[in-house]
Amino acid sequence: MKKAEAARERSSSSSSISMWSVAWNLLLVASIVSTNLMALYSLSVSRGVRQDNLLSPSSTPLLAEIASLREEIRQALTAARTRPSAGSRSLLMSSELLEYTEERSLPLGRNPTHGGETMVSPIGHACFQHMALLDTYMNYTVGSLCPDDWNIAQALMVRGCEPLPRRRCFARSPPSYSTPLPLPGCRWSTPPDDTIRWSHYTCKSFDCLNRRAKESKVFVDCADCFELTGAERTRWVVPRGKNDVITIKDLVALKRGSLRIGLDIGGGTASFAARMAEHNVTIVTTSLNLNGPFNEFIALRGLVPIFLTVGQRLPFFDNTLDLVHSMHVLSSWIPTRTLEFILFDIDRVLRPGGILWLDHFFCTQDQLHTLYAPMVERLGYTKLKWVAGLKLDKNGIKNHEVYLSALLEKPVRSSSSSS
Repeated sequence: MKKAEAARERSSSSSSISMWSVAWNLLLVASIVSTNLMALYSLSVSRGVRQDNLLSPSSTPLLAEIASLREEIRQALTAARTRPSAGSRSLLMSSELLEYTEERSLPLGRNPTHGGETMVSPIGHACFQHMALLDTYMNYTVGSLCPDDWNIAQALMVRGCEPLPRRRCFARSPPSYSTPLPLPGCRWSTPPDDTIRWSHYTCKSFDCLNRRAKESKVFVDCADCFELTGAERTRWVVPRGKNDVITIKDLVALKRGSLRIGLDIGGGTASFAARMAEHNVTIVTTSLNLNGPFNEFIALRGLVPIFLTVGQRLPFFDNTLDLVHSMHVLSSWIPTRTLEFILFDIDRVLRPGGILWLDHFFCTQDQLHTLYAPMVERLGYTKLKWVAGLKLDKNGIKNHEVYLSALLEKPVRSSSSSS
């Protein structure tokens, strides 16, 4: 009998949470509709009207309708937060999450620069598909040490909960922290173990990380990346195969000093950035801490890491970067349409004449010819280098896989409209 009652309670709780999830999705749709109405209104206003009058709720019936819709959304959200049904928790479970996401009026009123009257701190929409995990992440004591839960943050990010909410707690330091090694020696030296928080890793030292590349019987991505005296030392310096289409030294010479800043997507321990720094080129490296402390290691080398998934929009403005590089990460494991969005986002941040270096992009031979080559060619870039070679590891031979390595230059695209 008790088991049956417990089952009914679980079913009721699941249904309630599902109801709130549906409600949230409907509210998001309503919010998008209101935003589009605002955009439509703004486009319909003549250029002679002053910008600071565009957002006045009383100026037109259309704006009054938008204001009414926003108020309905606000009231519905308040009801969802404060009146959860029996057996369930509110849509936004954590009080800290409620505090963080609350829309608040600006203390000095409407900001004439961007036209807003309120400020909202955003989180990724997929966060609401993982409320239990998000609630755990936001469960802490304000003003105290944060829980030792960086792994939960990463688990949320790879599930699309990005950006994560900020928290009002203090990040934990390694138990016996020591000062990082100085430049330039830190670029190619293994840092002390006590500069890392080793919680939630299988390995608890750099020696362990370096041994696993030789001892592991299962695949570990970037297993040898922490061994700076091995293959990592000569990568992009000495060609080792057909798909090593160019060295960094030759790339810098090819662009005749026009390479200054760039991005390495999924750059492991940032050896690409370290080599580019030797030529006075600043590279920011995106990385996750999968199987090891990649972000900390990058920073300890005196380089700049960004804790970011490949699915997140690049945090750079249009036409600003000279170079975007990615080795292995941009490949056939990414859903096709998602990869297309990523490539167009890379195009957005690259300046005209900038370089996209697809380094060892892997896929099957059939996929390369029918899918990925046309996708890349659609960008309209000049092919400075384009090499497809067999992927000769065990899985590559079994699955008829190839590596594509391409050095591509973004064109200057003219526009008929003035800017």
